[in-house]
Amino acid sequence: MTTFACKLKMSYNLFLLAFVLGIGGAFQYGLQVSIINSPAEYIKSFIHETWLKRYSSSPSEETITLMWSFVVSIYSIGGLLGSLSAGYLSVRFGRKKAMLFTNIPALLSATLMGLSRLCGSFEMIIAGRLFSGVCGGLALIIHLMYAGECAPLELRGLIAITASTATAIGKFVGFALGLREVLGVDALWPILMAVNALPALIQLLTLPFFPDSPRYLLIDKKDKEGCIKAVKQLWGDADHMAEIDDMMAEQEAIRGEKAKSVCDLFRDKAVRWQFITLFLVSSCMQLIGVNVAGIPPDQIHYVSLGVGITEILTTVLCGFLIERAGRKALLWKSYSVMALALGLLTVTLSLQDSFSWVPYCSVALIFIFIMSFGIGPAAVVCPLPTEIFIQSYRPAAYVFNGATNWIQLFILGLLFPFIVEGLGSFCFIIFLTYCLSMAIFVFLVMPETKGKTILQVMEEFNCLNYRGKKRQTAVQQSNCSVKIVTRL
Repeated sequence: MTTFACKLKMSYNLFLLAFVLGIGGAFQYGLQVSIINSPAEYIKSFIHETWLKRYSSSPSEETITLMWSFVVSIYSIGGLLGSLSAGYLSVRFGRKKAMLFTNIPALLSATLMGLSRLCGSFEMIIAGRLFSGVCGGLALIIHLMYAGECAPLELRGLIAITASTATAIGKFVGFALGLREVLGVDALWPILMAVNALPALIQLLTLPFFPDSPRYLLIDKKDKEGCIKAVKQLWGDADHMAEIDDMMAEQEAIRGEKAKSVCDLFRDKAVRWQFITLFLVSSCMQLIGVNVAGIPPDQIHYVSLGVGITEILTTVLCGFLIERAGRKALLWKSYSVMALALGLLTVTLSLQDSFSWVPYCSVALIFIFIMSFGIGPAAVVCPLPTEIFIQSYRPAAYVFNGATNWIQLFILGLLFPFIVEGLGSFCFIIFLTYCLSMAIFVFLVMPETKGKTILQVMEEFNCLNYRGKKRQTAVQQSNCSVKIVTRL
């Protein structure tokens, strides 16, 4: 506790960096996810008016619905494109320059959507949403990677969780700005769609004053002096040689290996169980139904604000718990509570019309679900790729994580209406089964990463990757594993 408190006191620049990364990173993702709900009817009306002026004929309802579906769904396509580009940009230009680059599509999207009504072009809204998706895909991945690599061992989980908090704040701000008392009116919707320019400008003006990731500087750029300077600026003027030695040990373990591709994650046995763990935990971000279990904003917008506040508070709470309880305990316990909440929610939805008080129970269960999600998977998944992958695999792991998130978001949005139509109130049984399975998997399989160096975590995963084989045989199969095992 004393070491943790001292780290907190000395690392104020690190928390300033986390704020700057958040405002132009995960905040942008959360903002664009929530902000599109409020102006839906106004944008559909604008599409109708523009079509009528341009072609002198009224568009059909199917045409308007098709154009609106493009506006909504193309954000996921842009996010996927951004995610797939994040690995290359972060390795080629460094975490800092790549993060600055994400603000270019943000400003471009704000310009296109903000001027769309003035120019009489609904196509500009579609193009703007595509660029905002590219920004979200890039920003979310690079933010997580940058923040995780800048944090010392004792603060690694807390700093990484700021990305989850920034996402929750972004969602809340998007809901709040969409209120009719703020910008959610017909005359102001172009301004509402262009507000993402403000956080982009703030980050462009402030991020240049901070250093690049110490791990990137030392391991990738071989710049030890730059790494030491960055560490002192972010962590305070104290003795950090133990952390730097850990980075040098990781550098020695890699021995000049180039950054791996996503295909290497599938092929390389040395990271097989890390890959499986990341896939299962990150899949829950969409498959557990957190995006569909809440109350629709167009029906009860103010309750959605309450949901947003709950997400913020739970991620902040997780920041205080993650370095005490550990990642593994938070995950399996939160999955268990989420499974229980979804089971009870299935019952209350089945009895929705039977008793007047049952709908209130459903709302309470939704809030319990969201709280458990915020304390567990939503926050713990943030530091996970940094903690379970060595430097050469880390960018590919983040790219895979981001691409998985966007693909599942698209698929779930496409299929869930049909699932609801077919299963009714029993649709959440699917997500209940998933949560329960994940609770068992995390409890029985996943190693704890709290307070351990990257090489120590890799060694624990080696026990799973090479189970049932002699260590010498396993060593001979993977050059990376040779170095990790021999150094430990």
